[in-house]
Amino acid sequence: MRVTEVNFDGAVPIDGYGPGFFRVGKQIIEGPVLVTAARATQWGGFSDLAPLMALKGEVDVIFLGMGAEIAHAPVDLRDQLEALGMGVEVMNSPAACRTYNVLVSEGRRVAAALLPVGEGLR
Repeated sequence: MRVTEVNFDGAVPIDGYGPGFFRVGKQIIEGPVLVTAARATQWGGFSDLAPLMALKGEVDVIFLGMGAEIAHAPVDLRDQLEALGMGVEVMNSPAACRTYNVLVSEGRRVAAALLPVGEGLR
């Protein structure tokens, strides 16, 4: 088997996650997080739509990480993002992290809006 090193070409990778936090670009972010190739910031969750809407023209697809388990995204959120021309893919947060990393390493215009997998100590 051939193993190749992943190159992010300056994009922000998701390094890890745990109960209540994400490690993104070597920085710990508590709670929900919004990650793009350029930056990672705390996010207010599904009631905080403005940062997602501001990605219009910057990303083609947003991966919604719903926490430890997959769940439906709020319908109005999906409708608003799709109306702005952004695709929405819903999955659990671990899968969203992996998918984001693969596609951002390929230079794709993606973002991940992630809910933590649980609460607790790191």
